[in-house]
Amino acid sequence: MTEHRTETPLHPAAPAVPAAPAAPAAPAVPDVIERLRLARVTPTVREADADTADRMARTLVESGITAFEFTATTPGWEKLVETWSREAPGITLGLGTVTSPEIAERALAAGAHFLVSPFQVPEVRPVADTAGRLLVEGGLTPSELRIAAGRGVAKLFPANIGGTGYLKSLLSVLPGARIMATGGVSVDNAAQWLAAGAFTVSIGSDLAKGDVRANVARLKEGIG
Repeated sequence: MTEHRTETPLHPAAPAVPAAPAAPAAPAVPDVIERLRLARVTPTVREADADTADRMARTLVESGITAFEFTATTPGWEKLVETWSREAPGITLGLGTVTSPEIAERALAAGAHFLVSPFQVPEVRPVADTAGRLLVEGGLTPSELRIAAGRGVAKLFPANIGGTGYLKSLLSVLPGARIMATGGVSVDNAAQWLAAGAFTVSIGSDLAKGDVRANVARLKEGIG
């Protein structure tokens, strides 16, 4: 009778490492637009490094902010978007300063819910459309904003060039346009922009001055 022996492998297989949980599916464009409308304020987190940007974002969220955007000018932004989209699915997360199809593709792969550009980026539109994500393009003239608003939401940038009076004039010829006012919008004047018809406003460095939590509280009190 032949004896069968089972030999122990010299190098046993290492236990499988659990895969990191995948980021939840991004919300549909109409849902993102509605979230931005309800948020009313969509801060821009533009910092010199990823750690500072992460701390700023956490402080904003802890203070009650529900939508914000990182920017492609911050080194390490891709990892930030990946982490936040996975760990904070209730936050509406965007990436700003999207200036090329490559940046757009990387942002969407990382889990960004929407993209923002400071100017018209027709070459990015097919990327957003294919992925079913919102692209907020910047503009200043009625023609630029008409095109951008026709795709969902337009970004008036830099908004402080014409002020709230200019926004009112734009909306008189573009009734119903959803316009995000950006550039020169502050904690103190955000309510004026919303009263003038802004769909949402984006505030950057002004929120980061001094006590961020106190700034957000003052902002919320101002816009009601």
